[in-house]
Amino acid sequence: MNKNTLKTSLRMMIVLGALVLIAQGAAADSHDAPTDWGTPLGAGIALGLAAVGAGISQAAIGSAAVGMIAEDGSKFGPALIFTALPESIVILGALPLFL
Repeated sequence: MNKNTLKTSLRMMIVLGALVLIAQGAAADSHDAPTDWGTPLGAGIALGLAAVGAGISQAAIGSAAVGMIAEDGSKFGPALIFTALPESIVILGALPLFL
């Protein structure tokens, strides 16, 4: 990963963190609101950040897997496994939606 990608990721995480803090403050301030938005908001953030993390990791893994297959075509199986492995992160991030 280059510096620009890391800077963009850090900026996005800061913005998301600020939005979460603002939303929690607004939800805590309104006493007449009948619903609690803390649980759905937290589950959405967990799923979103898990998907972003999996996408970032798949970008590096995918390019390395293509290079590995180009060098040796018999390495397709391990390349496919390593490319599909970060998807389990998104599945684990989706668990709070069902709990």
